[in-house]
Amino acid sequence: HPQLDNMDRSWADRSPLHDAACQGRLLALRNLILQGHNVNVVTIDHVSPLHEACLGDHVACARALIAAGANVNVTTIDGVTPLFNACSVGSVSCAEVLLENGAKPQALVFQPSPIHQASSKGSSGCVETLIRWGADVDFDIPHLGTPLYTACVSQAIECVQRLLREGANVQKGRYMESPLHAAAEKDCTAIVKLLLDFGADIHARNIEFQRPVEAAPPSSLTEGFLLVYEATPQPLSQLCRQRIRDRVGRDRFHLINHLPLPNPLRNYLQYR
Repeated sequence: HPQLDNMDRSWADRSPLHDAACQGRLLALRNLILQGHNVNVVTIDHVSPLHEACLGDHVACARALIAAGANVNVTTIDGVTPLFNACSVGSVSCAEVLLENGAKPQALVFQPSPIHQASSKGSSGCVETLIRWGADVDFDIPHLGTPLYTACVSQAIECVQRLLREGANVQKGRYMESPLHAAAEKDCTAIVKLLLDFGADIHARNIEFQRPVEAAPPSSLTEGFLLVYEATPQPLSQLCRQRIRDRVGRDRFHLINHLPLPNPLRNYLQYR
């Protein structure tokens, strides 16, 4: 996908609107709109001025284009949306504006996915925004796996934390490869600990029939940590927390706040 990060842009067929949006020149953009320039003009690769504004994190330009009738769900020839571009650069403000104006929070399976892009780039703000607007936290794309798996591969710990708190299935990765396998393979002990706190299965086997400890680099910190973890009984408090969260169910996590429990217990159940 040469167009995914819009690096391979065609300059010959760009309009003045594209240039103003790309450079964040709001006054010039507004003048062009007033002069009657079409806000939905696209290049040969179907890149719109709104794509450019979002890729540059120019929220005021994005807002002006949308107010003038720009299509928020326009796609390039590679299926890239302005929302995908906003997530590429971690622009929560552009993502919010797009979603407030009807952008679809989730791509189709064969299109570049905003939540996977935000997870791979480490933008936990965009991940949180997308989920709040209805993106599936466990959206599974065959060649990428889930957003959680993507975040583990990219070692984006804040995204891993956000996805888990929002109820991502800790066991779902890419095909038989679990998020724990991905984190172990990357020797990212902090993410391994986090996944285990959320109930990751230390005995899960991947397609090569390896457990996460066997996927970790030999003699690494993560391998040592997993060997000790395997040999140590889990605290009852940890097992109880996982059991309660399983019983509550992801769709009702927000109700934990309303349970008649002491604050420390509520915070513990919510990993706060």
